[in-house]
Amino acid sequence: MSNAPTEETVLEVEHFTDRLFAFSITRPSSFRFRTGEFIMIGLPKTEEQKRPVMRAYSVASPAWDDKLEFYSIKVPDGPLTSRLQAIKTGDTVLLGRKPVGTLVLDALLPGKRLWMFSTGTGFAPFASLIRDPETYERFDEVIVTHTCREGGELQYSQRLVADLVNDPLVGEMVVGEDGSPKLKLITSLTREDHALKGRITTLIETGKLSEIAGTPPLDPAHDRVMICGSKDMIDDTAALVEGFGLREGSNSEPREFVIEKAFVG
Repeated sequence: MSNAPTEETVLEVEHFTDRLFAFSITRPSSFRFRTGEFIMIGLPKTEEQKRPVMRAYSVASPAWDDKLEFYSIKVPDGPLTSRLQAIKTGDTVLLGRKPVGTLVLDALLPGKRLWMFSTGTGFAPFASLIRDPETYERFDEVIVTHTCREGGELQYSQRLVADLVNDPLVGEMVVGEDGSPKLKLITSLTREDHALKGRITTLIETGKLSEIAGTPPLDPAHDRVMICGSKDMIDDTAALVEGFGLREGSNSEPREFVIEKAFVG
């Protein structure tokens, strides 16, 4: 079978801010991926770009969906995103054939509580994971954090989580038997006033995050962590998590936390 990317059709595009947008494309019937994985995305070659430019994107839609959704930043001079941000319904997008990644449930040991720390478009793989029934079958509590610069950049995560109660597959799973939320979204901003302000690393260090979530400090006996954002954010947050005694896992050796190793530019 050819390793060349397939040509897919853009189904929908939604712009949230001048920096962020989401889009969905057709999904080949043979395309399979594990929730949380990423895939190479690109656009056809042009007169200016003689070869297709491909970049790694986390799949934001769940593995059961019949379309593929992505959440992207807009980079004015980015080799791919400078063009990708202008796509419209009906346009062609190139889709790689081999999804990979470490932000998958199989890379974590069983635990009680799952934390997902994200900044910016790092929320994308978690948009997939929180729509997967297996996430709630494996953990008693799921807490997603999303830190952005400005309030408008929280639209995607806030709307998605709010709509989950109506989801036919996980709607009943996001609420515990006692009626309390099994899924929590905790948002913070770094540049505008917000109920919670500050970088995720600061919120973890000061204990503010645990206070807001109503949980004890991170404990390797019970807590599992996924981290996705900029390289600096991932490095800093991973170091903090390790300070609590959690160890980084992988597909071949599941442990207490995992990080995303693909970046979009």
